[in-house]
Amino acid sequence: MTGDAAGDEVRLAQLRDNLGAVHDRIARGCAEAGRDPAEVTLVVVTKYFPASDVLLLHRLGVRDFGENRDQEAGEKFREVRQVLSEAGEPDLTLHFIGQLQSNKAPHVAGYADVVESVDRVKLVTALAKGAHSADRHLQVLLQVSLDGDTSRGGVLPEDAMTLADSVAAQGLLELRGVMAVAPLGADPDEAFARLHDVADGIRARYPQAGWISAGMSGDLEAGLRHGATHLRVGTAILGSRPSLL
Repeated sequence: MTGDAAGDEVRLAQLRDNLGAVHDRIARGCAEAGRDPAEVTLVVVTKYFPASDVLLLHRLGVRDFGENRDQEAGEKFREVRQVLSEAGEPDLTLHFIGQLQSNKAPHVAGYADVVESVDRVKLVTALAKGAHSADRHLQVLLQVSLDGDTSRGGVLPEDAMTLADSVAAQGLLELRGVMAVAPLGADPDEAFARLHDVADGIRARYPQAGWISAGMSGDLEAGLRHGATHLRVGTAILGSRPSLL
């Protein structure tokens, strides 16, 4: 923790209020979409925020966290898990959600529980190597490009099934579904409708791949309208990211 008990309590109250507001949005969004909120997992994105915030959120019942930078995530969650273990607290699930270089993939496979940004066969091979070295299973989602610009990450929809087959061929990788970010300036409803179509095709071949990670602070309602099972929310809960200076 921070060592400042008063400061921790102030931050805890902020996080509790923000988390409650997001849960209210999820409840309303699910009601409008005719869905059960229990079907939806909130992944709180803690990149750039300290381990103390992760531990406070854990106190508030959050169990799924998202990170997108290997070095930061590995160090932060090693510390967090040590604190939780020593306190006898429940573990957490760590989602790696950012673009991932294949040379860093084996390291990520050693500590992440879910990698949501699998978008090429070379990355599948590297993650499988890391999973075997660490002797652990790794859940993966295929990141789908919804605007055709794969330079920002994501497999083209027409190539997603081939990539799914590649994941399924690896013994320690578990294909769980798809992920996407709505393109800037695009209608998120149209984007997530396309993602849902891709998800349906993959799930028809791989029934266990039912996750759809879609929707962030600004468009989570659109994600819910189109079947999102996982929402990746950072700013609406943690606030603007801290200064990196």
